[in-house]
Amino acid sequence: MNYQEQWVALYTLVSKEIRRFTRIWVQTLLPPAITMALYFVIFGKLIGSRIGDMGGFTYIQFVVPGLIMMAVLTNSYSNVTSSFFSAKFQRSVEELLVSPTPNYIILLGFCLGGMARGLGVGAIVTALSLFFTSLPVHNWAVVVTIVTLTAMLFALAGFINAVFANTFDDISIVPTFVLTPLTYLGGVFFSIDLLSEFWQGVARLNPILYMVNTFRYGLLGVSDVNVTWAIVGLVVCVVALFIIALYLLKNGTRLRA
Repeated sequence: MNYQEQWVALYTLVSKEIRRFTRIWVQTLLPPAITMALYFVIFGKLIGSRIGDMGGFTYIQFVVPGLIMMAVLTNSYSNVTSSFFSAKFQRSVEELLVSPTPNYIILLGFCLGGMARGLGVGAIVTALSLFFTSLPVHNWAVVVTIVTLTAMLFALAGFINAVFANTFDDISIVPTFVLTPLTYLGGVFFSIDLLSEFWQGVARLNPILYMVNTFRYGLLGVSDVNVTWAIVGLVVCVVALFIIALYLLKNGTRLRA
């Protein structure tokens, strides 16, 4: 395939993925918006007013960046996992694999579609948050960089999960038993400065902590981690997962009958 044909293939895959989740927006876009609105009400109006300031900001301002990031990563992940596993389950992915479409175009098509849903839900949650609090932006470059890298990382992770999944139950194991606990313990609702030295060390092993805090730095200018190293580490993880996913796709791991 020449470059023009590859662009057409990529555009087709991405647009298919976007149409897939926008067509059922009541199931894909509305539930996370409602869930986050409830978080804003609970932590902004009920609990937040009793907690007071955290990191020099009101509690609702402090948790909003984490809630936005939580929406981005969970939706980027779940979109690719469900979409690619469905294609594998229906055996339609075999048609892609035998077509002249390069493997990296197939991988990018699914991942960019997942990123579109993650970033779209993130934008909706951001708009909702403005009804509850003001949201200053400290560094636009950091905001755009970290949210894009995070969406890409979890889209790739969702792709790898879908490759190894054998049943629909398998695609829910990682979100339920890994992703959710790491997200809630990743500094979304608290600063790790409140923890003891031992638990601070444990918390720093959580990769989501670095994503949430770097995004919080981009918006509010405060962070519990080194922002530069967090971005560098995230870039390395994205490249590593891309290579792994491309290898699995090239070798047809659990994809060919």
